[in-house]
Amino acid sequence: MVVKGPLPLGAFLKLAGAVASGGEAKRLIQAGEVVLNGAVETRRGHLVRPGDVATAGGVEYHACTSPN
Repeated sequence: MVVKGPLPLGAFLKLAGAVASGGEAKRLIQAGEVVLNGAVETRRGHLVRPGDVATAGGVEYHACTSPN
């Protein structure tokens, strides 16, 4: 899958496999259970860019660029 540009946090979590649905991402984010770059993030529309690190459920997800 090719993604161009930054992604909203909810979409990033879904794409990363941290959640199964957008609704699940919304609940997790609004509950304050997602940390982005070391700070709790409660806005699911916050844009995730390459180099950002999100933590959900104790697992880190790194946003990176494609090598191509």
